[in-house]
Amino acid sequence: MAEMTVDGVRLVVAGAGLRGIGYARRAAATGAARVVAVAEPDPARRAAFAAEFGVPADQVFTDWAELAAAGPLGDAAVIATQDRMHADAAVAFAALGYHILLEKPMATTEPDALRIAAAVEQAGVMLAVCHVLRYTPYTRALKGLLDSGAIGKLVNVQHLEPIGWWHFAHSFVRGHWNNSETSAPLLLTKSCHDIDWLLYLIGTAPSRVSSFGGLAHFRPEQRPAEAADNCLDCPLERSCPYSAPRLYRSCLGDPAREFWPLSAVTTDHTEAGIDAALRTGPYGRCVYGSDNNVVDHQVVAMEFPDGTTCTFTMTAFTPMEHRRTRLFGTHGYVDGDGRLLHVTDFRTGEQHTVDTGTLDGASAGDGHGGGDEGIMDAFLKAVASGDASALHSDAAASLASHRVVWAAEQARTSGTVLPFQADASS
Repeated sequence: MAEMTVDGVRLVVAGAGLRGIGYARRAAATGAARVVAVAEPDPARRAAFAAEFGVPADQVFTDWAELAAAGPLGDAAVIATQDRMHADAAVAFAALGYHILLEKPMATTEPDALRIAAAVEQAGVMLAVCHVLRYTPYTRALKGLLDSGAIGKLVNVQHLEPIGWWHFAHSFVRGHWNNSETSAPLLLTKSCHDIDWLLYLIGTAPSRVSSFGGLAHFRPEQRPAEAADNCLDCPLERSCPYSAPRLYRSCLGDPAREFWPLSAVTTDHTEAGIDAALRTGPYGRCVYGSDNNVVDHQVVAMEFPDGTTCTFTMTAFTPMEHRRTRLFGTHGYVDGDGRLLHVTDFRTGEQHTVDTGTLDGASAGDGHGGGDEGIMDAFLKAVASGDASALHSDAAASLASHRVVWAAEQARTSGTVLPFQADASS
């Protein structure tokens, strides 16, 4: 790869969907990078992305493989393709000398994740998997509080991911991540964020893992007798919590919600455009008659080598909001809501609240509480300086947290409690 220019990091983007364009916009807005090439199979997205970032026509490609075949065109690559493409793309870009920002999950299988880890090590390039929760102001404050010993030794953690009823219907019933056969289990596609974050807070991998959960509601047998196959034809649409017309029409006029979730449905941000997309695409389907099979609720229990325990719950049946976490220590207690940390000191009985300054919302459209901006800034700083210390994880850390996810899913499907070793061979 050619030496980096004085004009900043040269960035190539594989996948010009919502995640890819979000990272590219942050890079361009800060001036830390220039987008020099893009690969995207959808013609409309590809053209819009190239126009927005001024990508030359000879550096606009139809897919990541075509981009890779062109040889090294920049210093770093954002890989925001569909999940099952991550491994082949990451291995190819690493071999070309690109430092890589890889959208989560790292890969959909452990052998593929191992391939990625081996490829970046052999190439001597940096890999940052987009565990964006590590990069929020909220996480910085909470991690600092724990590391300072403010609540003594950590004994137990309770963590909730409130996915949100409409978000679950959008992404995991009607959307790309609705079926483990074509994508991956929900614990991986949605909540590898959370497992990684919990391991980051606790500081080590667990020694035992168990899990329970299933698909309780979004099933054919839960379908009302009068329901139609498409929301636009359904006599129950106005009273259904999962009404697609109500959800997507309500996005109009709100720039954040037009970016996500609406842009995943259609680029025609009008009522007529929405209705056309719901009529012909997957987002108008009845939630009780889709091809989904991923769980809509799951609990993961972990025990750590020092005896610390942790439970993680993810569920569709909530408002969509920041994660909620309770941390129980020998000298104190913390109750966190994604912005505020309510701290109780057992030694003095005093209670105080830490405002972490988090202003952004929890969704992808809101940048995950500042995490999207944080990881992009850290990645570009690391690439520009050649110093990986700006990054909060590497290939080994991401591989370890993904292995916990796969162990938990195995425990759920087998009904067992599994011993766990972070460095176990596949």
